[in-house]
Amino acid sequence: MSVEAALRALRSGLIVGVPTDTVYGVAVDPADPVAVRALFELKGRGEHLPLAVLVASFRQAEALVDFTRRARTLVQSHWPGAFTAIVRRKVELAGGVGDHRRGTLAVRMPDHPMLRDLLRRSGPLAVTSANLSGSPPALDAAGAREALGDGVAVYLEGRCHGGRASTVVDLTLDPPAVLRQGPIQLDIAKAP
Repeated sequence: MSVEAALRALRSGLIVGVPTDTVYGVAVDPADPVAVRALFELKGRGEHLPLAVLVASFRQAEALVDFTRRARTLVQSHWPGAFTAIVRRKVELAGGVGDHRRGTLAVRMPDHPMLRDLLRRSGPLAVTSANLSGSPPALDAAGAREALGDGVAVYLEGRCHGGRASTVVDLTLDPPAVLRQGPIQLDIAKAP
């Protein structure tokens, strides 16, 4: 399927499968509560696990979140790439996207040209790994299709060259905390 087909599906409130630089993902419009709920239901994901948002550029991220000087320096040194930053959000998104209680949002700029092209055209997307909750993530469209079937309207072809979920760092804490160690090995004490 094409990026244009993915854009049409996203604008219709449907779920789209996307290759990333880490693992294959499933994406929806983060402002569409019906689409976000459908994504949680498809995966069997607990609502206590908020979705992250992928962006095409630092400018897209800045429209959603506030970066402290330290957070900006750290994020810019690892983007695009397998680095997810939890920071204070500026905007309200659908329930389940970000932590509404804490006022935070996890954001990442992937290092995958096709996905970044989609994100430039669609705007930021709420994305999670393409798998049933608790199962290993898919690494390509075939694996995602096997796991999630017709619950995903469009699967974009492409292999994920990373194979591991991103490193997640909560930059709202002092000191920041690595919540999930992924491909980027980060020593917070030595981080800028």
